Amino acid sequence: MAKVLMYSTAVCPYCVRAEQLLTKKGVTDIEKVRVDLEPARREEMMQKTGRRSVPQIYIGDTHVGGCDDLYELEHQGKLDSLLAA
Repeated sequence: MAKVLMYSTAVCPYCVRAEQLLTKKGVTDIEKVRVDLEPARREEMMQKTGRRSVPQIYIGDTHVGGCDDLYELEHQGKLDSLLAA
């Protein structure tokens, strides 16, 4: 299973929803980067993604985007193959 990295904060409902979907898909290890606790990592996230909002999700080397983007991949039937890579 591909490595999953998620930039998040403590009180983000979209982060929770994204994590719930990933867990439902069998992902047991999500590397979470708490940008509320590590402001320098928020800068890193913004440079890598061009976005300020959380979550920002990477599956392997692929930047998926946020929660809505993750659910859209699921809706299109593309999430499983990305996770399996």
